[in-house]
Amino acid sequence: MKEGTVSAKHMGARVSPKKVAPVMDLIRGKSVEKAKVILAFDTSKPAKMILKVLKSAEANAVNNNKMDKSKLVIKELWVGAGTMAKRMTPGAKGRADPILKRTSHIYINLLEGK
Repeated sequence: MKEGTVSAKHMGARVSPKKVAPVMDLIRGKSVEKAKVILAFDTSKPAKMILKVLKSAEANAVNNNKMDKSKLVIKELWVGAGTMAKRMTPGAKGRADPILKRTSHIYINLLEGK
């Protein structure tokens, strides 16, 4: 991690990375205050998880690094694929069809702007 940046992550979030990515695009590059407002009005499950991680990163910046809350900007955020739980669902003619329950790793880095 570079000097002046603060990070937070949620490993193993029980939501698919495919569903998290479009929500991340809404807040990429914005100030933390704007991003929190955008995520607060988004009712999706990924938005709630990202908001939680964003608040955690903000708390890390303020409490651990003594950064100014109003100057924080989202430097980078990304989602990675986590582990997959393999399950089965009943299929036709007595077969079992596989289901992959996907998880995500959500990462957020904040920077103190001007």
